[in-house]
Amino acid sequence: MKILIIGSGGREHAIAWKFAQNSKVEKIYVAPGNAGTELLDICENIELFNIEEMVEFAENNKIGLTMVGSEELLVEGIVDKFEERGLTIFGPNKKSAILEGSKAYSKNFMKKYGVKTAAYEIFSDYDNAIKYLDTIEYPTVIKASGLAAGKGVIIAQNKEEALEAVKEMLLDNKFKQTSARIVIEEFLIGAEASILSITDGETIIPFISAKDHKKIGEGETGLNTGGMGVIAPNPYVTSDIMKDFIDDIMVPTLEGLKSEKMKFNGVIFFGLMITEKGIYSLEYNMRLGDPETQAVLPLMENDFLEILEMCIDGDLDKVKMSWKNSSACCVVGVSGGYPESYNKGYEITGISGVNDLVFIAGAKLEKEKLLTSGGRVINIVSLEKNLETACKKAYNSIDKINFEGLFYRRDIGKLYNI
Repeated sequence: MKILIIGSGGREHAIAWKFAQNSKVEKIYVAPGNAGTELLDICENIELFNIEEMVEFAENNKIGLTMVGSEELLVEGIVDKFEERGLTIFGPNKKSAILEGSKAYSKNFMKKYGVKTAAYEIFSDYDNAIKYLDTIEYPTVIKASGLAAGKGVIIAQNKEEALEAVKEMLLDNKFKQTSARIVIEEFLIGAEASILSITDGETIIPFISAKDHKKIGEGETGLNTGGMGVIAPNPYVTSDIMKDFIDDIMVPTLEGLKSEKMKFNGVIFFGLMITEKGIYSLEYNMRLGDPETQAVLPLMENDFLEILEMCIDGDLDKVKMSWKNSSACCVVGVSGGYPESYNKGYEITGISGVNDLVFIAGAKLEKEKLLTSGGRVINIVSLEKNLETACKKAYNSIDKINFEGLFYRRDIGKLYNI
């Protein structure tokens, strides 16, 4: 079987690594991939510049399964284009991808189908939005409705910060068209949780829980990023919390998908907040999370490809998930200056001395040297029997890595009281 993975980050490296464990996989193409996928024996990085080229490549090379890593192409309708040509692709069609592509749509979807979520209002008019700021309590959360690479969420501590965020989004077009509409949402106090899941339109199977660390600074301070690290399972997701998630969020979401005729084979990533009043849905993502995937897939005892094939065949209700009795800690090393401006092209050394899993996120091979090529550069993942040991081991490993400007948070896995 030949597989095509579309994307270039640590998530795509982890997906390729997991697929490569299935003996029937003959070849994995990654478009465009990175140095990590290039170094996997079974993988080949390729350049494909648009959806039509991807469709033609899959057709000409008899690709048995295509998996899309990032969200932009899903929202653009890549799944529809593949299915029109009779090609197997795992992901939501354009109609369903709007659950991630528009936070305004997804919040209204949650409200309509009784998914437990924070109170909110939606605005596209600047004057109406700033009038609303006089009526709410602070802190408050202001989100660009469209895709903003994980950076379109501002927690405004007071009205002045809220006014600035609304101005940047609606008047200054900080996130371009993605912030032409904004969601102003109740601020929830608690612990965040991520639950990746897969669905065939009739069944949703949740994966093991995870906890992302979004902010650039320790103690969850500073700017939002695409993710500075993750732990799995999430210690805050107890059996009681998991039951509430299933009853109050997952089941009504599935009913909503059925009612809206959003039938697809793909991922639903639930972004959640655990509070004193229970668990709330913050958002949907319609693809595997990054860096959650890098911690979750190594804990999965099932064959990932087999699960996806059963999902595509409509047999997801027959899948029994199995997870290692371990904890995973993923620490992300980033370029100095990220998530704003940063330099590229610095040599990365020390990887050969690391015994833990290494997933490349933003690096390229050039004349047999590994050079930085992105903001998030490297993911170190350690699996151990308990979380404390896993985190300690991951830090021992990332301390061996060197490149100019390397930065990573020192508190991944540290738990704060709700």
